[in-house]
Amino acid sequence: MMETKNHPYDSYYHLLEPVLESKAEEFTVLGYGKISKQNLWEYLTRKKWRKHREGIRVYELVSDILSVKVGEYMNYATVEAYKSPNWFTELDSEELQELLEPKK
Repeated sequence: MMETKNHPYDSYYHLLEPVLESKAEEFTVLGYGKISKQNLWEYLTRKKWRKHREGIRVYELVSDILSVKVGEYMNYATVEAYKSPNWFTELDSEELQELLEPKK
């Protein structure tokens, strides 16, 4: 997964970690698997906070995090998964055959 580069809100990350953890746990409780704080932060900085505001308050960032809907995040994660490189195109035919052979 790509790293977020110099987003203006990155300085708030450590302050917002408990809120990110809470939201990630909420997704798990709802049955959507384990979502990391970093993945959630990446979604927020790339999508929700793409256009940052000067002088934003911490409570506004907290509100944004807590208002993330599971569907919004899952749509983002799905699109990002489709964008990721195909691992099999980087393998030559010999390496691919070795991976696909049944073990003896």
